[in-house]
Amino acid sequence: MSNSARTVLRLCLSAALLAFALAPAVARATDSARATIAEATLADSPARQRDLIASLAGQADEAIPALLEAWRKDSLFLYAAPEGATVPVQLVGEKDAAEAQSALRIADGQPLLDAAGVPLRLVGADLTAVEHTSALRRAMKAVLDLRDLGSPDLEKRLRAIQVVGFAQDSEKLPILQNCLGSETEPRARTTLREAIALIGLKAPTDAGKLAALAELKTLHTLASADLVKAALRDAEAARKPALIEAARAALRAIESHRSTVNFLGTLFRGASLGSILLIVALGLAITFGLMGVINMAHGEMIAVGAYTTYVVQNIFGGGLALSPFGKFTINLPGFGATGWAYQSYFLVALPLSFLAAAAVGVALERGVIRFLYRRPLESLLATWGVSLVLQQLFRFIFGANNVQVSSPAFLSGNWTVNDILLGWNRVFVIGFAGLIVLGVWLVLTRTSLGLLIRAVMQNRAMASCMGVRTSRVNMLTFGLGSGLAGLAGAFLSQIGNVGPSLGQNYIVDCFMTVVVGGVGNIAGTVLSATGIGFADQALQQALGNPVLGKILVLVAIILFLQWRPAGLFVTRSRSLD
Repeated sequence: MSNSARTVLRLCLSAALLAFALAPAVARATDSARATIAEATLADSPARQRDLIASLAGQADEAIPALLEAWRKDSLFLYAAPEGATVPVQLVGEKDAAEAQSALRIADGQPLLDAAGVPLRLVGADLTAVEHTSALRRAMKAVLDLRDLGSPDLEKRLRAIQVVGFAQDSEKLPILQNCLGSETEPRARTTLREAIALIGLKAPTDAGKLAALAELKTLHTLASADLVKAALRDAEAARKPALIEAARAALRAIESHRSTVNFLGTLFRGASLGSILLIVALGLAITFGLMGVINMAHGEMIAVGAYTTYVVQNIFGGGLALSPFGKFTINLPGFGATGWAYQSYFLVALPLSFLAAAAVGVALERGVIRFLYRRPLESLLATWGVSLVLQQLFRFIFGANNVQVSSPAFLSGNWTVNDILLGWNRVFVIGFAGLIVLGVWLVLTRTSLGLLIRAVMQNRAMASCMGVRTSRVNMLTFGLGSGLAGLAGAFLSQIGNVGPSLGQNYIVDCFMTVVVGGVGNIAGTVLSATGIGFADQALQQALGNPVLGKILVLVAIILFLQWRPAGLFVTRSRSLD
């Protein structure tokens, strides 16, 4: 870059800094961005044009990028009005047969009208295009680069600060320092400090670089690691011990922070995985733990809940067309809801998933399992056959391919706390898992149904002699366990795709969780699910291999059961004799 060009660029940036420092309270208080650009198109000198464009720095007006881009593409013109005035216009829309387009006044964005008030259509070739120079284009780019620094949207502001900081352009350092003086949002202030320090790594003096490295050590942001490593390489090449030690200290602080983030992130992922396992296994803890039924179709109850969520989502939207067995089509009409009315589908899907899975569970208990209570091997084989039938039924109705369930807006984002990502869907699962455990405990300990379940579990013959209808208790208990599996399916639909074999991916983990916790013990199931979730995530993080991590978890469970075959808590199992 020539000296003259550098001088011009410095002038542009100085003007931008001055305008940003004064806007919006003082500078051009009565003029909009459109009016400023219109004035720039009519300016009598390139320097005046650059000054006017630079004054837009830091403004978040949506018209700025569109008009500047149109200017760069020669889409802004000067129209000589019959009364002698020159009006800056922008030609928009499709060209007609005469190559004419609609004309908008740049100053206010309104259509250009003739004396009779009719919108004019103009031909670009008949007008004078607004010229632009390389220096003006650089000023435009500087404005666009800095535009989002003044955005009221925090996320846009953060991205703009990061872009400027990682570019390490020392010419923009005064603007960032000015922003830091007026910024009140803590996250934005931290990002500004990081950006200023990153630019400081390119300071002309060692003192400036040392101050920047000291600041980065204090901030220890993960994003700065690569640039600090580059600064370390430069210091080693220049053989400057002070800079080398400062860069290494900053890297040590960053790596220590990274270890903390990884550890806490592993805890969060372990808690979320444990919550998923808990919701999935809680129903099995009732059907297998309390009733003694080895239900191999438990995974299909999960799939019932997931497919129910899929159907509810489509009914809230545009409807759903199903083709059972490929013979005929069933059209389920949709509500056509939009916005939050559509997003609320998941709140409706939760109870419906429970009821749908509970209904299937009751049908399974009445149709098959009640004849096999005292025959565990036959019940295992029968429910395995039922699981195969249900999987094939899912394929006939919904197709063999997975279906997608869109997460509602309130479960789609995440929180970032000290560089730790906390997904809203996983936070929701953790919280709702706690509510489900509390609800099951209240049902078993504070309701008449829970009293009957515990009585029949402890002594079936005595409960029957006391007038308890044990067959009805069996049916309701199995329905409760299946309904909980349906709730698990609703949650799993928010984490991955829904397919006919969804439940089979979790059935083994379910049985492991229930057995390790102690058959028939709800508290043991909670502790087991949490422990397995934490162990799985910790081993995957430490080994960097998910498959090997799961293998080690399985080996650990086998060894644990060799030591305590009854699990964490020993509970009297129900006798069905």
